[in-house]
Amino acid sequence: MPSVLIVDDEEQVRQVMREILEQTGYLVMEARDGKEGLERYRANPAHLVIMDVFMPDQDGLESIMTLRREFPLARVIAITGESDMISTLDFLDVAKMLGARRTLRKPFETKALPDAVAVEIAE
Repeated sequence: MPSVLIVDDEEQVRQVMREILEQTGYLVMEARDGKEGLERYRANPAHLVIMDVFMPDQDGLESIMTLRREFPLARVIAITGESDMISTLDFLDVAKMLGARRTLRKPFETKALPDAVAVEIAE
């Protein structure tokens, strides 16, 4: 069974994503921030990581850089619900430059999540 690690500081967001992905047939693990996410991935690498960009302690951008440096083949989908626009800088674009393979902006349609996960795990 393919595994997905959800790294997001919002418990409700993690819970909703967990329910959607478990119903689709994935084994789901969770972490509250980038530091905890990296620890969980190091202990038990998942097929895919869904990483929120903005979190306290260790944000998603730093975590994506660290994850991809330590595990170059790690697959990451970056997500965020922030407006993310600071002049012309879009942090989801930055996440892609740092190694995220795909991005989703919250709130996303319920079907968008399992579709994106299925594509990433299949590749």
